[in-house]
Amino acid sequence: MKIWGDIPKVTGIYGNAGKTEKLSGRNTVVSRKDELTLSGPAKDFSVVMKALRDVPDIRKDKVEALSEKIGKGEYSVPAEDVAARIMEMMIKKI
Repeated sequence: MKIWGDIPKVTGIYGNAGKTEKLSGRNTVVSRKDELTLSGPAKDFSVVMKALRDVPDIRKDKVEALSEKIGKGEYSVPAEDVAARIMEMMIKKI
């Protein structure tokens, strides 16, 4: 397809194809170091989590006391208490 005549917008685009400007100066990139900032609640949460890691999962003094009572035959739980806890657990699952 040939287009006859002078179409200013088309010839204007293609007429400037050979002209380029030289860059003046250097392209410099300023690098910054990454930075992490924690909010106040996040810092508090971190302190609490560190404290919780130091707390043992098992309270050995209670376990030893119950083990001694069981060994001596002195530990007993009323059947009503056991049944009540079983019912509570079943109701929570429903």
